Amino acid sequence: MIKKQEQINDLLNDWKKGMERLVKKEIELTQQGDTYVDDDKQGIVNRLKRIEGQVRGVQKMVEDDRYCVDVIVQISAIDAALRKVGLTLLERHTKSCVASAIKSGRGNESIEELMKVINQFSK
Repeated sequence: MIKKQEQINDLLNDWKKGMERLVKKEIELTQQGDTYVDDDKQGIVNRLKRIEGQVRGVQKMVEDDRYCVDVIVQISAIDAALRKVGLTLLERHTKSCVASAIKSGRGNESIEELMKVINQFSK
């Protein structure tokens, strides 16, 4: 059981690192002058808060020695929710930031950056 808990903790740590990368990228985009409509931004923040709550719930499940399959199902739900946030951010970035860069003649570097992000996101 201890080994399974370690594996689950490793999965949670990987998830947290992914979450940190997404939030860091969102902050970078905002600092570069890219803006979100307030409703879009609040929706993303709300989703991230729900995901955070789910992660805390999974952590409690592990601490309480809950059935491993139940924990894995919850981790899968967290992964799906996080991917949805990521896709939302990718879509928003493409429609606003990349489109603006193309219009202003900076399309090549913006598209290269987008492709790197998509590649990283799809791993």
